[in-house]
Amino acid sequence: MSLDKSTVRSIANLARIEVPDSDLDGLARELQGILTWVEQLSAVDTDGVAPIASVVDMTMAWRDDAVTDGGYPDKVVGGAPDPTDHFFTVPKVVE
Repeated sequence: MSLDKSTVRSIANLARIEVPDSDLDGLARELQGILTWVEQLSAVDTDGVAPIASVVDMTMAWRDDAVTDGGYPDKVVGGAPDPTDHFFTVPKVVE
C-alpha cells in the first residue's frame, strides 16, 4: 500500500494533527516505512507458539471467591459519624 499526500493529510486530520503541506512528503515516507515493517511481521511463522502476556514465566496467585465482611467491621464503621450495629446511618434523601 502506497501512501500519497491526500492519505497522509486524512490521517493527520483524523489524528487532529496539523501538518504543513511541505511536511507531507516526508511524513508519507516515514509512515510507509512503518507499514512496510508491520507487513514484514506477517511473514513470521508463529504456528505452535503460545500467546503470552509477559516474557517472564509467572503464575498469578489464586484465592477463594468468597463473600466476607473483611473481618474487622468495627474498623470499617469506626470513622462513621453515627454507626449503628455495624451499619452506616445516613440522612433521609427521599421525601
